[in-house]
Amino acid sequence: MSTPISARPADLLVPYYEHPSVRPAEWEAILAAAPRLYGVVLNPASGPGTAPDPAFAEVAVRLRAAGVRVLGYVDTAYALRPSAAVAADLARHRDWYGADGAFLDQVASGPHAYPHYRSVAAAAWGAGCGTLVLNHGTRPHPSYARIADVLVTFEGTWATYRALPAQPPPEGALACHLVYGVPPGADCAALARARGAGLHCAVPGGGDHPWGTLPHTLEPAR
Repeated sequence: MSTPISARPADLLVPYYEHPSVRPAEWEAILAAAPRLYGVVLNPASGPGTAPDPAFAEVAVRLRAAGVRVLGYVDTAYALRPSAAVAADLARHRDWYGADGAFLDQVASGPHAYPHYRSVAAAAWGAGCGTLVLNHGTRPHPSYARIADVLVTFEGTWATYRALPAQPPPEGALACHLVYGVPPGADCAALARARGAGLHCAVPGGGDHPWGTLPHTLEPAR
């Protein structure tokens, strides 16, 4: 017997990079799963875009009304983007979509880049971000836990993930694992917990755009 959605922990951080007008059923499925969601990454155009998108703005309102964190996607280009450019994107997410958090992508993991991301974090807090997620895709230097609420310490394929050894969670932040190419029936939630992650997202997609698919447990009925 499957566990009712309302009885499951809020352990899903969902990056879903499809437009609401193109995939309305999928967005409805995300909204229906609100009690399970730690947060949803909003990514209108590899960032906030150059102008507000009404469809994403409506989805953001509904997510917040359902008690779900709205995390604005911003690419940091492994510390190559200036903190001012990142701050400008964060302000657009806040002003256009009411984002109450940030999902910073392509984040460097070594200690050399920590001062840059400390500056970026200060800009995020100044933009009103209550939740800061750093997507390293691998386990970063421990210093990053000082500035983040969530560290994405794994992003990769199911085959690689299955071979990943158990790791202690980062001290001071939640760990999140993002896994793609996941077959139906795979219990990624249990594997994530065993590997020290309090949050996860496991999708069937692959290739260059795996985050255009939803976890099997959220897929809408056809």
